[in-house]
Amino acid sequence: MIRTSARKPIGRYRETVSGFTLIEMMITVGLIGVLGALALPSYRDYVRRGQVPESMTALSDYRIKMEQFYLDNRSYGTGACASGAVSPPWNNFRPGGAKYFEFSCELTDSGQGYVLTAKGVSGQAVGHIYTLTQDNARATTLFKGDSMNKACWLMRGDEC
Repeated sequence: MIRTSARKPIGRYRETVSGFTLIEMMITVGLIGVLGALALPSYRDYVRRGQVPESMTALSDYRIKMEQFYLDNRSYGTGACASGAVSPPWNNFRPGGAKYFEFSCELTDSGQGYVLTAKGVSGQAVGHIYTLTQDNARATTLFKGDSMNKACWLMRGDEC
């Protein structure tokens, strides 16, 4: 009768085992979870910063159209702020094709002033409101869902 030992061979005859242990797998999953928890907010902020300029570009364009209307009519009048302005070629002053923001216009000072507003309505732009006046005074009233009263258009931090 030949006896076999239950011991593992020592030295150069050692068996090699391939694969992962449960501990190694748990550490890997934990590291991926921590990296994901750190990276996801940064990615969302990156996407938000890519969507916010739509409002700034459109508000600036809207303001130019308002100023052109004023030069022709010596008043911003109701036609400039209406959704379908009647004075050619201003059939529609509001920016078209906006994906993340909704725009509105409010006349002030008996048609001699206005406040243009961009409000985030989709994507990461929700929770942002920017305004622009006839004096080119820019303001942020809502930023990342928090009420603000800043005299600039915020993109990143909370300081102008």
